[in-house]
Amino acid sequence: MNYALVGGFVLVLGTALVGVVLWLASGGALQKKYDLYLAIEEEPVAGLNLNAPVKYNGVDVGKVRSIKLDPANPEHVRLVFGIERGTPVNQDTLAVLKTQGLTGIAYVELEGGGRDSAPLRAPAPGQYPEIRTKPSLSARLENVLTSVLAKLDQTSNNLNAVLSDENRAAFTQALTDIAAVAHTLAARKTTIDAAIASAAHTFDNSEHVTAQLGPVVEQIKRSAEAVQHMGDEAALASNSARKTVDSVGTDVKRITAETLPEFQRLMTELRALSTSLRRLSDQTERNSSGLLFGGSSVPEGPGESSKGQAP
Repeated sequence: MNYALVGGFVLVLGTALVGVVLWLASGGALQKKYDLYLAIEEEPVAGLNLNAPVKYNGVDVGKVRSIKLDPANPEHVRLVFGIERGTPVNQDTLAVLKTQGLTGIAYVELEGGGRDSAPLRAPAPGQYPEIRTKPSLSARLENVLTSVLAKLDQTSNNLNAVLSDENRAAFTQALTDIAAVAHTLAARKTTIDAAIASAAHTFDNSEHVTAQLGPVVEQIKRSAEAVQHMGDEAALASNSARKTVDSVGTDVKRITAETLPEFQRLMTELRALSTSLRRLSDQTERNSSGLLFGGSSVPEGPGESSKGQAP
């Protein structure tokens, strides 16, 4: 029997077995395929380590392959994810840093990826598709707390400015003045009530006098109409007298020539009286208080002067 041939066969078989074991241990035919994606974080990534889980809706779909500072901006961090092929990473997918439980172990959570969104592609050959990032809960809380603290500090400064020594003294003086006015009004309450009652009584009397002036105005108007009617009748009589005189002889005409001017003067005065009564009626309707308190003086006309008149 050729021992060398048997030894060689054993070595080959052992090597083959070791290779199969290693292949199976590494996944073999069941080994998953991963695609690389890039994400740029604008916040600190403390607690995030290499091979940290990448989850999609809570399911592990990959791991963090690289954590480096962005050469273009050191405030940003470049993260490279290895994500299982077939994971729906779309254009609206977002990467968010989260911590797991109380241990504080950080991982990356993928959110979004709606059905209507297109798959995320690399912008150019040799580059990774870039997943957009979203601020983590701790970053959002820090921003809110910073804003609240800034507003509280501003409010505190404003209160300090409002409550300065000068403003406090002015406010105290204003309260003192208000209290003094209130005490004065309270002390004169009886006088103020009497004044209000007197004013109300005066208004009632004014309404009563105004109501009584109505019949007086109507009577003046009727008097004016009667005087005008008298003047009209006298004018008619004058015309009739003139016609009669014209039919009489020369003697009667001479007598009429002496008496007619006096009669016409009487007619003129009657018409003036009627006009004055009508003016008095109109003025009383416009300002009824004129009968009680008198009217204002009539302004002088052109060429008139009170200085030149005798007292």
